[in-house]
Amino acid sequence: MESTETLEFGHADRKGIYEYVERHGAVDPEETRERLDLDPSGFRHHIAILKRDGRLEEADGKLRVTIDAGAEEEYVAEDLEFHIRPARQEDLAGIVGAIRQVAEEKTYIEAESVADEIDHENALLRHNELQSRMFFVATVEDEVIGWVHLHAPELEKLSHTAELTVGVLEDYRGHGIGSHLLSRGLEWAGSNRYEKVYQSVPSTNEEAIAFLEEHDWETEAIREDHYKLNGHYVDEVMMAVEL
Repeated sequence: MESTETLEFGHADRKGIYEYVERHGAVDPEETRERLDLDPSGFRHHIAILKRDGRLEEADGKLRVTIDAGAEEEYVAEDLEFHIRPARQEDLAGIVGAIRQVAEEKTYIEAESVADEIDHENALLRHNELQSRMFFVATVEDEVIGWVHLHAPELEKLSHTAELTVGVLEDYRGHGIGSHLLSRGLEWAGSNRYEKVYQSVPSTNEEAIAFLEEHDWETEAIREDHYKLNGHYVDEVMMAVEL
């Protein structure tokens, strides 16, 4: 997922179409044309070029930013069948619900802020000159039961790093779903030339810390009394893994 600073649109209207689609996640073509006040023939021409250049794609009557994130994978663990795939805009409500449920169980503050952000923006994936945001989901019978999220600011001095959150609903733990999600997220990060992935969790979330340590993450620093939870000060554990 290269920075949009390297994208060449060649026309202001083409750039405007891309930015509109990127900002809204998945849009109706005719509604987009009307909102941008573009004539039909010119709009069709620009869409054709954006599709040809791999910037936009159209599926189920919606325009979306093209993000190459691999295919859906199927797994069977004991009597549970689940799938892991790149998230789609239609997964937004399911992802927000899953994140908030996990955050409420284990006090996952960074993940909770992600849920608030995507719910407020009503856009799941982002790829613009300021940030890249990618999600993969684990599903059981099309229900989102886990996620992995990566966020990377498009700042030169931080362009080698990405922040990650990952979680699985409690009823589906113990089947290796979290490990598969983490692996998929790190694989994507590595293929997009990120060198380091990090996240922070409260020290009280011992399960998350143990999970990351089992996957070769290391504690880089501890900020004492960084969180205040239920009237008590709690340390922030800052963890990372080199790719």
